[in-house]
Amino acid sequence: MDALEIFRIVAGEFSDIPDEDVVDEETGKVTQYGVKTFLALYADQISERRFGSSYQKALAYLTAHKLKMNGYGDTGTGTIADSLRVGSYSEGETSISYTTGQQTNLQVDAEYALTVYGLEFLTLRRNAIIPIVSAGEA
Repeated sequence: MDALEIFRIVAGEFSDIPDEDVVDEETGKVTQYGVKTFLALYADQISERRFGSSYQKALAYLTAHKLKMNGYGDTGTGTIADSLRVGSYSEGETSISYTTGQQTNLQVDAEYALTVYGLEFLTLRRNAIIPIVSAGEA
């Protein structure tokens, strides 16, 4: 399967985004970018060689994550809650707490923890790219 097919299977909330760019016939300008354009936009952020057979899936999840973080997709309950960023809120005297604290924000991959797509991408990356760990052995 290619990344577009996988994207369509795992990210149903983006069904309103067409596969191809929508171009105005009179002006020739793009009025709505399609999923293929977004896939191409983010393709250079990950290595096909390192991800191997999981590359197409990783690209699909990365693209879905980036789209979600940019406000696309289902926003029926609000974009912040959809992205898993709000941990809780109370109405009287309005208080909002977030699922990512300052410690998480300092981590390199903190952004990916904000959507389910980002978490899946991290899982794929962990499976494909094994970090080097020094155990202090000589």
